[in-house]
Amino acid sequence: MPHTPPAVPDFTQWPSFPFEGDLHVKRLDDAVPVEPPRKGEGERECTACAAPDEAYIWVGERWRVRAMDRPTGLPMVLILESRSHLDLGDLPNLLAAELGVMTVRLERAIRSLDGVARVHVNRWGDGSSHLHLWFLARPYGRLQLRGTFLSLWDSILPPISEAQWRENLALVAAWLGEFGGRPLAEPSRIQWQAPASFSDSSRQESEPVESEAGSVIEAAGETDDAVPRIPAPRTDPDLTAPETLPAPEDQTGDEGTDRPAATA
Repeated sequence: MPHTPPAVPDFTQWPSFPFEGDLHVKRLDDAVPVEPPRKGEGERECTACAAPDEAYIWVGERWRVRAMDRPTGLPMVLILESRSHLDLGDLPNLLAAELGVMTVRLERAIRSLDGVARVHVNRWGDGSSHLHLWFLARPYGRLQLRGTFLSLWDSILPPISEAQWRENLALVAAWLGEFGGRPLAEPSRIQWQAPASFSDSSRQESEPVESEAGSVIEAAGETDDAVPRIPAPRTDPDLTAPETLPAPEDQTGDEGTDRPAATA
């Protein structure tokens, strides 16, 4: 009997669905008897464990935060990782409690950026056995990007400017640094120019520059062995204090209890 693909699901008609035109459902592959090992399992190297602190925008005693290696279509895409090689269900009680604190803290830091309306938190674990949570910022006012297809839109939208991307990374790292750890991201340097070169510079900046944006789909670690990294920044040897996380029972206050007194 010939195989008849099912009709496309209703969500293809949602305003947030990023594609239009004729669509067809793929044939479902047969189930495999044994699933292949993920990165960090069996003989496969764990890229998160092998990555140095300089590949991250903020590092602490038990947690690290990294970004893509280049600007993304969304205002901010970050990944929270444990230092220990553990998966989500393997976390001891202390790290499990800290994961909740770090998730809220990083969400607030990203939401404080200009132009960010919401922060989606996702966990995909099919590519790597090392715990990593994704934080995706939805641009303010872009209602078509609401919901479950935000990671797809990140691959479609043009990337934000490198200067804005680095500024956002530095702001998030500074926010996290208010609670301890070591912020490593720095904003772009100002390109000082003599007045005589302003006109030439304006012409060059007005010309479009083709670039391939990093994205959640490309660099999630679910299909690619490469670890997304930002260029190594300069570090301050004096910023060596580990992060301090309140005990879980202290986290029941109102929305503002975890907000630094002064933010960037």
